[in-house]
Amino acid sequence: MPSKVTFDLQATDGKARTGVISTPRGEIRTPAFMPVGTAATVKAMMPESVRSTGADILLGNTYHLMLRPTAERIDRLGGLHKFMNWERPILTDSGGFQVMSLAGLRKMTEHGVTFKSHVDGSKHELTPERSMEIQKLLGSDIVMCFDECPALPASDAEVAESMRMSMRWAARSRDAFGDRPGHALFGIQQGGVTHDLRAESAEKLREIEFDGYAVGGLAVGEGQEAMFNVLDYAPDMLPTDKPRYLMGVGKPDDIVGAVARGIDMMDCVLPSRSGRTGQVYTRQGVVNIKNARHIDDPRPLDENCACPACRNYSRAYLSHVFRSNEMISGMLLTWHNLQYFQDIMAGMREAIAAGTFAAWQSDFHSGRAQGDIDPL
Repeated sequence: MPSKVTFDLQATDGKARTGVISTPRGEIRTPAFMPVGTAATVKAMMPESVRSTGADILLGNTYHLMLRPTAERIDRLGGLHKFMNWERPILTDSGGFQVMSLAGLRKMTEHGVTFKSHVDGSKHELTPERSMEIQKLLGSDIVMCFDECPALPASDAEVAESMRMSMRWAARSRDAFGDRPGHALFGIQQGGVTHDLRAESAEKLREIEFDGYAVGGLAVGEGQEAMFNVLDYAPDMLPTDKPRYLMGVGKPDDIVGAVARGIDMMDCVLPSRSGRTGQVYTRQGVVNIKNARHIDDPRPLDENCACPACRNYSRAYLSHVFRSNEMISGMLLTWHNLQYFQDIMAGMREAIAAGTFAAWQSDFHSGRAQGDIDPL
């Protein structure tokens, strides 16, 4: 295994890219979807089950882990990989987004953010330096620089001010990260939906130099059309020889559209959260297991899926355990959703390598447009 994190871009088809991020803990095939393990677990899943779906890397959450059980405790117990029994790569976010969206009373200055924990009301401070320290204690392989993500809609002036502070924080994050062989630091492009601000942010990040670059500040309420409009140009502003990560995305068609525009990595809570609430993603679109039509249906959710929910159980059973609030419901439906998302990634990697991505995309969209199989 390599002693540092490298990116090998192996093929392109239009703007879509496929390659491999090599880390000391294993390879990440791109485009990659990262299941979210917020509190050191992908909810309702065992780590080996997550791996069996094809996941090469998980995302851990700095904000949640710093509050509970604390980064210092995880470090004492051998680091996040050992703590959660996941030996492959882990990316940790910086905590900035959760501070903005979850924390109680918060105060932001140039130095950083002070806030009250949503868990117990205790007071904390998060700065670029503290975020780097926490992520080092966790031992994550890919570290995100500390930034502020303003909620949209916001005025251009507010977005510009926020982006410029994020760029100053990015420089402080780079300084605090230091030289850590085997670990990578990603910068985060901000600038809302404004071309000039995105360009300014990208230029600043390239000056600082990072091991990878994220497109941040999207999927925060602006809608798919506005997001795709930004993705039509934002990834092109970032270095071609480094991975590009779109944070917090998304639904299957968001993911495919992002890859078509040059994105290499994504993460989202959607597959696991939807699984727990009875919403299932399939090749024929979204299936709601709560609907009465499934109660007597002996067929699988998706006959082309190899996950245990589809291989071993009927829609009738999945409907029953969901209605009965049985734990196995969330486990099986989450497993299916994660499998489907990883199947999409595998299909795209194969198609990009073969130069058939446009045809693959067309089949993907037409399949989902068909809707679910007819009721019995």
